Amino acid sequence: MTGSTTEQWHGQHRRGVLVTGASRGVGAEVARTFANVCGDRVAIHCRGSRAEADELREALDGGGHVVVQGDLASPENVRRFVREAIKALGRVDVLVNNAALFADDPSVEGRRLSCSVAESSYDEWVSAWRRTMDVNLLGTANVTYQVARHMIEVEPADGLPRGRIVNVGSRGAYRGEPDVPAYGASKAAVHSMTQSLAVALAPHGIGCVGIAPGFIATDMTAELLESAAGQAIRAQSPFGRVATTQEVALAIMTLAGPQAEWASGSIVDFNGASYLH
Repeated sequence: MTGSTTEQWHGQHRRGVLVTGASRGVGAEVARTFANVCGDRVAIHCRGSRAEADELREALDGGGHVVVQGDLASPENVRRFVREAIKALGRVDVLVNNAALFADDPSVEGRRLSCSVAESSYDEWVSAWRRTMDVNLLGTANVTYQVARHMIEVEPADGLPRGRIVNVGSRGAYRGEPDVPAYGASKAAVHSMTQSLAVALAPHGIGCVGIAPGFIATDMTAELLESAAGQAIRAQSPFGRVATTQEVALAIMTLAGPQAEWASGSIVDFNGASYLH
């Protein structure tokens, strides 16, 4: 969208958008969508994949994009990279909390977090829960705090709402994640936090909404989808397929729009009718 079409989204001003976990997969597609479709300036957050994040930044339409880096499990890292994003963008108008770990331990290359009741040792169990919650829940909460305080304290440009926050949850919060229960629990907590903050932030003019995707086709899930298990995964939806990253990104873009304020407090199921509740 360019010209008058883009202005339908946010007037004549380019929004500042911070997307966590944006070096690849859904996060990268979200960054591309805000930059290329909406014409916004994007802060691409990554933990360790700096080269991929830099490559994405160079490929985005428009200028003013930036890469910020830090571990969500570190409150000090969060405070630093949010400040870097604010400094580069001038103001963060939209926050997309996308970063999360599923079963891979980001602190050790190639290591899986063992979180099976039947197979994990107690030490592995404790470690998996702690790391998952530190990143998926507490990291998301800390980024949200830093950005929301900024949104409250710094006036938006004329014609823009004070702020929009979109938290990426998961179908697993409802359907369950028997192999990685810490992940499912962390996303259920993110859903609850989203609704609590929607009520707390509404008086300040900030909308807060969640999206709960089902299975998504990314470079990280390609091998699984091509395996014998792939057909069963696709069959979970009556459409006989899984979501694309583009579909998820466009949904997030819509939920972050100026006209989406009345969706605040919602957790939007986005799973192709693969799980109903």
